Amino acid sequence: MTMKKSERLIVKFVTNQASQEEIEELTEWLKKEKHQIVFKDFVKTNYAIDAAMYTFDSAQLKKQLSERIESESNVFQKRRFSSYYKYAAILILALGVFYFYRNSNLFHSKENVIIPRQDDIVLQLDNRSMEIDTSEARNVTDKNGNIIGKQEKNRLVYSNTNSSGKLVYNTLKIPYGKRFEVQLSDGTVVHLNAGTSLKYPVQFLKNQSRQVYLTGEAYFEVAKDKAHPFTVNTQEVNVEVLGTKFNVNTYPEDVSTDIVLVEGKVSLYKEKKTTENQVYLTPGLKGSNTRGEQKITIEPVNTDYYTAWVKGSLVFKNASFASIIKNLERHYNVTFINKNKTLGKEIFNARFDNEPIETVLKYFSDSYKIDYMIDEDVIIIK
Repeated sequence: MTMKKSERLIVKFVTNQASQEEIEELTEWLKKEKHQIVFKDFVKTNYAIDAAMYTFDSAQLKKQLSERIESESNVFQKRRFSSYYKYAAILILALGVFYFYRNSNLFHSKENVIIPRQDDIVLQLDNRSMEIDTSEARNVTDKNGNIIGKQEKNRLVYSNTNSSGKLVYNTLKIPYGKRFEVQLSDGTVVHLNAGTSLKYPVQFLKNQSRQVYLTGEAYFEVAKDKAHPFTVNTQEVNVEVLGTKFNVNTYPEDVSTDIVLVEGKVSLYKEKKTTENQVYLTPGLKGSNTRGEQKITIEPVNTDYYTAWVKGSLVFKNASFASIIKNLERHYNVTFINKNKTLGKEIFNARFDNEPIETVLKYFSDSYKIDYMIDEDVIIIK
């Protein structure tokens, strides 16, 4: 295991964000005495843990853990504490540091651990709304009880048929802190980023173009169908394709709408499409429209920067700190209060691959001396 990876696992463990697999991996790494020294020094340096170490007392640990578990009113939290007990005990035994457990922030310290809000993904049907639990698999039905699709945990798949009747729309609303995927009835796959809303037909109609409506950000893998062009409608720019892969970023609070083409060809236009007002993109190009303006500009880009979010990564290239914290709010479902107005204009470059927010903040703190304090789901930049 590299030093960088070991530090990531330590951060996740100390901030109660490590999975059981990651804790088992960290436990295996800690079997070497030199790694235990690294662990203690890292925790002491970065989490202000007192250097004093006490003898491990498994009975006392079990008692205190049980008390914590019983005090939790939320069933999910009980399950999580129960599953963590076994591995927490292994780690503490390996280190011989009961004091670390007793004084650290391992179990939801409200002073130093960020606790993001947990909001639900909502599917708005023709006559009702339902919350999406990504741990479940179930059928989705219309108002008449007919099965129109199936939820497969974090993916929703609609029946692959065309309709000859009228259009019936569903809308998926993704909160901050979550992502989701939907496969439309024509086979088109759409990856939805945090803070996004997508309105689409349950079934597309024969002899009509395929149209969906987007607010937020989504990556489209459009099924090819020459007879039925596919159009993504946003508040500012419309995107028309036959079959291709592209990213659309159109958050209402952002100053521009950006379309990045990965594969195929797309046309962009404002309002109604005419021969004169269309702009075409080929792979590797980004089309942008500043809100309120008519002109669509084009520039070559590295498409990976704009699609990394699909796999959970965050990439910032020549980005202002103000725009970075806006993205962090969406990605982690937290709130930033930036009291350093000069800092908001500073430009940064960074990449984070599925990191907990504590790791992200530590990077900025260590690299750029950014000072901050935490109050549950609120991060205050001093």
